[in-house]
Amino acid sequence: MPAAAPAAIAPTRRDKALAGRWRGLVVPFAAIVLWALVSRLDLVNSALLVSPAKVLDTSWDLISSGLLWLNLRASLARELTGFVIGTSSGLVLGGLLGLWPRFNRIVGPSFNTFKQISLFAWIPLISVWFGLGDVAKVVFLSLAALVPVVVNTADGIRNTPATLLEVARVYGYTRAQTIWHVVLPSAAPSIFTGVYLALVYSWLATIGAEYLLVSGRGVGNLLIEGSEHFRMDLVLFGMVAIGLVGWLMNASARTLERALARRLGR
Repeated sequence: MPAAAPAAIAPTRRDKALAGRWRGLVVPFAAIVLWALVSRLDLVNSALLVSPAKVLDTSWDLISSGLLWLNLRASLARELTGFVIGTSSGLVLGGLLGLWPRFNRIVGPSFNTFKQISLFAWIPLISVWFGLGDVAKVVFLSLAALVPVVVNTADGIRNTPATLLEVARVYGYTRAQTIWHVVLPSAAPSIFTGVYLALVYSWLATIGAEYLLVSGRGVGNLLIEGSEHFRMDLVLFGMVAIGLVGWLMNASARTLERALARRLGR
């Protein structure tokens, strides 16, 4: 009798995760292939859509000359400074709004009005008060990071389950112990979400600030230079660089969030 065929090995969870990540590359790869075909067949004016090879040449020139690192370092320095200032202020303000009802009644309505104002509506006022330099850009980025942190921190604290607070009262926790051991761990997922959104919004605002407050170095200034000189290779490379940096920041934030969540869980 012929030997029985070996049973198929069921894919492990890790195999499924790796397959899912590879599937996520299908759309970018297809877009690059379509882009190369369109440019090679001259279906679009080459002045409007340059080939991927031209963008790669431009990227190599910027990397080898060090110009990319100078601009990227300037953008990241502004982004991290604004993120830290906005997030720190947001945690304090959100904590006060969530923990202190009287403070919420006094300041809450004003903050709710403030957060309805479009972020870019502050540009004219910021440019008049702080000029067009790094200070103005950091102020703009701090505003971008502030709102999501305040909202998510306050909501997370207010949504602490009443059962947990009742257990804390039964065990005779002081207010400080209740906040530290009950309220903050319960609100942590919402706070993490606010900090993550602040990181995303501050990076997007960095490019907007550099594009609108034109002064100094930055990735946004590369886009402006490419647009003014009609260099689509520089514009497209700038867009790709912005996307890659944003993706790396997103992945780093998610990794840190999972590590902190595991630590809090223990």
